[in-house]
Amino acid sequence: MALSGKTVPPEIVGKEEMGARLRAERKARKLTLQAVSRASGIAVSTLSKAELGQIALSYEKFAALARALDIDMTRMFMLGDTPQAAVAPTFIKNKLGDARDYVTENYHYRLLMGEYPGKKMTPMFALIDAREVVEFEDYIRHPGQEFAVVLSGKVRIQFENGDSVVLGKLETAYFDSSIGHVYLSLSRKPAEVLAVCSDTDEVPSRLKAT
Repeated sequence: MALSGKTVPPEIVGKEEMGARLRAERKARKLTLQAVSRASGIAVSTLSKAELGQIALSYEKFAALARALDIDMTRMFMLGDTPQAAVAPTFIKNKLGDARDYVTENYHYRLLMGEYPGKKMTPMFALIDAREVVEFEDYIRHPGQEFAVVLSGKVRIQFENGDSVVLGKLETAYFDSSIGHVYLSLSRKPAEVLAVCSDTDEVPSRLKAT
C-alpha cells in the first residue's frame, strides 16, 4: 500500500482471527448470539458467519457490534494484548504502518489509536477500492459525525439522499454519518483516505445474559 511515496506493508487482520476475538468477547460477557443480535441490529446469521471467520464485517456493523458489547472496537484490530493506559495520557503517537489492515469487499481500513482509553472518536485510514454504488449491499450508516481528508487519489462520497461530494488530494469533508453514505474511488488507483468518526452520544450499559 502506497502512502506519500512510501511503501507501508500492512499486516492483515484475518477473518478467522477476528472471528475468534469476537466470539471470545461475546462469551466473556455470557451473551448469546440472539442477545447480541437484538442489541446490535445485526442478523444472527451474519454474527455467526463473522465469528466463524467466513465474512468480514463492514465498519457500520463493527461499530454496532462494539456498542452492543460495550468495547472499544479499535482494540479488536491490535496485535496481542497491547496494554491500554488506565488514565488518559497527554497524547499517543503512532505510525500508520503500525496499524493492521482489515479487508472487506469494498474497503481496506486500519483503525488507529487503540491504546488511548475512553476514545470519543475513531480515527481510521482507508484504502478505497469500490467504484460504483452497486458494489455495496446498502449505504453505510452509523451514529455520529464523520470527517474525511483524501491523502491520495480522488473520491466521491455518495449519500443516499442523492447528494454527493467529490474530493481531490488534501480536500476534506464533514458530514452526518447517520445519513447513508459510501466512498467511491475516482482515480486510476485506489484512493487513500483518513477519516475520523465520532462515537454515539450515549454509551449503552453492558448487556446481561439471556
